[in-house]
Amino acid sequence: MDGPDLPVIPERPDAVDRPRIGVDEWVAQAEGRREAYRGVSGFIRRGWTETPSALKLAVFVGFAATVPFYLNQADLFSFGIFTLLYAVLALGLNIVVGYAGLLDLGYVAFYGFGAYLYSFLSSTHSERIGTHTYHYSFHWPAEASIPTVVVASALLGLVLGIPSRRLLGDYLAIVTLFFGQAFVVFVNVADPLGLTNGPNGLANVDPLNFFGYQLTTRKQYFYFLLLVFSLVVVGLHLLNQSRTGRAWRALREDPLAAEAMSIPVNRLKLMAFAFGAATAGLGGTIFAAVQTGAFPGNFDVSLLITIYAIVILGGMGSIGGVVLGALMINVPFELLDPASDRLGQARVLLYATIIAILVAKVRPWARLGALLGGVLAFGFAVHAIVAAASSSWTAGTVAEVRGTGQSAHGFAAAVEHWVLIPAGHGRFGEWAYVGLIVAVLVVTRLRGLWRTLTLVPTLYLVAIAWENILAEQPAVTRLILFGALLIALMNARPQGLLGTARVEII
Repeated sequence: MDGPDLPVIPERPDAVDRPRIGVDEWVAQAEGRREAYRGVSGFIRRGWTETPSALKLAVFVGFAATVPFYLNQADLFSFGIFTLLYAVLALGLNIVVGYAGLLDLGYVAFYGFGAYLYSFLSSTHSERIGTHTYHYSFHWPAEASIPTVVVASALLGLVLGIPSRRLLGDYLAIVTLFFGQAFVVFVNVADPLGLTNGPNGLANVDPLNFFGYQLTTRKQYFYFLLLVFSLVVVGLHLLNQSRTGRAWRALREDPLAAEAMSIPVNRLKLMAFAFGAATAGLGGTIFAAVQTGAFPGNFDVSLLITIYAIVILGGMGSIGGVVLGALMINVPFELLDPASDRLGQARVLLYATIIAILVAKVRPWARLGALLGGVLAFGFAVHAIVAAASSSWTAGTVAEVRGTGQSAHGFAAAVEHWVLIPAGHGRFGEWAYVGLIVAVLVVTRLRGLWRTLTLVPTLYLVAIAWENILAEQPAVTRLILFGALLIALMNARPQGLLGTARVEII
């Protein structure tokens, strides 16, 4: 005999976001995790996680070794050497921030210390202070100067770590930031003995000299930096897999719990500062040798922001993410360098990146095809309608040929027949940029079919804003791209591209 009907207890409005009683949430979400490993993005994710670390490093080094063969000397310096240098610096910062979870804002000071110390040990310079002239002449070989710089940088890291080992969060950030700024002031104006030559810096630094063999070309420095990068990666991988690495991760997740489990928290913090500072000093040594000098302007806050962005984009605690982050930051920045003439390459990278993001995010494939086709058709339709109404709204040219009297060709010419580029309407680009911001805000609030439909004009507005205002101001565009990358990634993957989600109490 059936019993009486039991009343249905209504769920709380926020029950969706709360654990369900009597239900294993991990099992209930298994299908969602499987879905994340399907499709192209899932295939890439499986391939990355299942590939041995040694094979990943070998593939990257093998590919990087071919870079000097198809880049000229200037591009090798901008894209090759600096990408590897940023990667080495980010690996050192990853020890402090990604492994140990310490917010170190004075990291660039160790980088500058390494550059200045190597420049001091391997150069000849003099400075007159008052009535005295100080002469310094040291020409140490690299096999002596590099270990000296690395050890001295590690000791400087200990000096910073000892008084700040009990500080956490914002307090640690303030102390380390003060240390970084104090270093810049010291090398610029506050050196009483002329060791750093003030704002003029140390120039005419000797090239790296190993047992009589000098590195004199950029190709030689690139391969040496690639070797250093490989050794640092191998060392950090082994360190991360050791007991110290596991203890660092425990410290990062919860310092109080780590200390309660008898983990030597203070000693681990000092080790993180020392290892990170040593890596930064090594990078500074190579930078000074490549640039043949060290100057105060090379170690400002903008460099610190760049290195932090690399670590955050790639994923804190991820070695492969650091490499990916260095590529994502340095390559677009160099393409958008105001002193370069690479706007055509920057355009190709922009559109290729947009298509790659759509391929990774939009499903099913029919929806992706409809979206891309809709954007193309929408652009040609708008261009034709506006041209029929007034030819001045489509008479403009792309930024790299604007004002030269030349005509665009290839991909740039195709863009001119698709994107609205007016002539004689000076503020059109500014209004297009404002409209793009509004459109992006609207897209973030929509779901389903409405989001897909709104994406069509939004993507077209991206092209209009780029061709009319962003490409004309590459210095500003670099900062906009920088912020857009961080905002988009932090919303999509707070742990970074290749980072793992951290344990947090919500």
